[in-house]
Amino acid sequence: MQSQIKEWLAKSSRSFVPNTIVSGKVVEVKTDEAIVDIGYKSEGIISFSEFSDPSVITVGAEFEFLLERLEDENGMVVLSHSKAELKKNWDKIVSACNEGVRVQGRVTKKVKGGLMVDIGVESFLPGSQIDLTPPKDLDQFVGNTYEFKILKINEERKNIVLSRRELIEQEREEKKQKLIATLKKGDIRNGIVKNITDFGAFIDLDGLDGLLHITDMSWGRLSHPSEMLKIGQTIEVQIIELDLDKERVSLGIKQQMPNPWEKIEEKFPVGSKVKGKVVNLLPYGAFVELEPGIEGLVHVSELSWTKKIARPSDVLTQGQEVEAVVLSIQKEEQKISLGIRQLEKNPWDYVTEKYKVGARVKGKVRNLTTYGAFVELEDGIDGMVHVNDMSWTRKINHPSEILKKGDEIDTLILDIDVAQQRISLGLKQTSDDPWTRIESVFKVGDLVQGKVTKIASFGAFVQLKDDIDGLVHISQISEQRVEKIKNVLKVGDEVSARVIKVDRENRRIGLSIKAANYTPEEVQRESEAMDAVKPGEDLGAMEQAFEKARR
Repeated sequence: MQSQIKEWLAKSSRSFVPNTIVSGKVVEVKTDEAIVDIGYKSEGIISFSEFSDPSVITVGAEFEFLLERLEDENGMVVLSHSKAELKKNWDKIVSACNEGVRVQGRVTKKVKGGLMVDIGVESFLPGSQIDLTPPKDLDQFVGNTYEFKILKINEERKNIVLSRRELIEQEREEKKQKLIATLKKGDIRNGIVKNITDFGAFIDLDGLDGLLHITDMSWGRLSHPSEMLKIGQTIEVQIIELDLDKERVSLGIKQQMPNPWEKIEEKFPVGSKVKGKVVNLLPYGAFVELEPGIEGLVHVSELSWTKKIARPSDVLTQGQEVEAVVLSIQKEEQKISLGIRQLEKNPWDYVTEKYKVGARVKGKVRNLTTYGAFVELEDGIDGMVHVNDMSWTRKINHPSEILKKGDEIDTLILDIDVAQQRISLGLKQTSDDPWTRIESVFKVGDLVQGKVTKIASFGAFVQLKDDIDGLVHISQISEQRVEKIKNVLKVGDEVSARVIKVDRENRRIGLSIKAANYTPEEVQRESEAMDAVKPGEDLGAMEQAFEKARR
């Protein structure tokens, strides 16, 4: 009895503080839990789930527990073995590690925003701190062991934040500095294609990135770097430029191969015939590959002597094998000018032998424009009939008034300009000018018949014999005032009229419909009124002149 009192007094003298680690002995084992005595006035209950191996729980076994509370609702001590282990590990980690220290840990699972890592205590690895580039697939890291750097320790929340990226960056920087110390221009190095852009590729030289520009990949034509490289590919490159202060490295592949432009004049002398393949078609010309790395340009103007080719694609196709003539070489600029039309003789060199000014020629109307008609004299040789050279008697506003595409016509050669490759033709010059004998055909006072061909605001044009047009001024249509000609006349109407003016110099014939039944004296008055209007004077002045003549 006395010994039991002593033991109870000894237990009572011990201090029990919540959230501290205490030792306890298993005094009873049940189905899935055990009764533990920590020397306090009451005992505690521990679930088997608190242990990774429940078989170690036997009567008399001693373990360490975290004292969470001195009493629960049943007056029992609240204990946790797993929390005691976690606290011991946490205290151990915190005492041994500070922010910035390297630790090793195993990735246990993927969580929102990153990964959980076991470094003795569970720690958080943000997704942005896993690698240099945040990976899309986080599952690939689960179960693997890596080195990490402790970024932050929060003792209150029992939280540790890790970084793997900072260690990778540090290692990369160390590698880069070692690499920079050994690099020199002209070195040949192995690298891995890290990224591909439109203008080139970035190559990882094991710690330092270098730029491989598209123009330094091949002596030949490349539309895009991806035609030659792919990400992750290991390639051999040469250092062609090096700026250690700015840590910039320019790389090349083609520099490791002979420059095909070195003896270009010997391979392709100016004037020589060459064969090649069309590799690119642009609006201004076609690029022809003569050999790998050597391309020449056939300008659109060098495709034909005679045909007006708008685009090279009209006569050439990509991949087509063609023959051409070397026109010029610019070695420093790596340019070769080629010509296809030079394979044939220029027909314009012989045009003056075949065609003479003043000669009559036949041809087919090939095209109509606002200013004239192009007439094909032979394959590749066209002449042009200007609208002013289409009729002696009519004012032609557009060639379609008398010609259509495909018409066979007789013309007269007016001029030949070999330098500009132009032949001027005349249609009206194939017949006599009726105005040279106009007085014998039309006299003032003659009663004439004709058809209305055009109507203007000031009058109507009437076609007479010999394809000569006369003008009926608005004031000469009727005795009554005419506001709008179209209310009285229309194109195609057959009319009778008196000739009241013949102007050979200005090629004008004035007509009067209202004077068709006039006496000779009345016709003479209308003629004098017409004479009062000066050549080139506004036709609107005619009406005033006629009004004066009537007074």
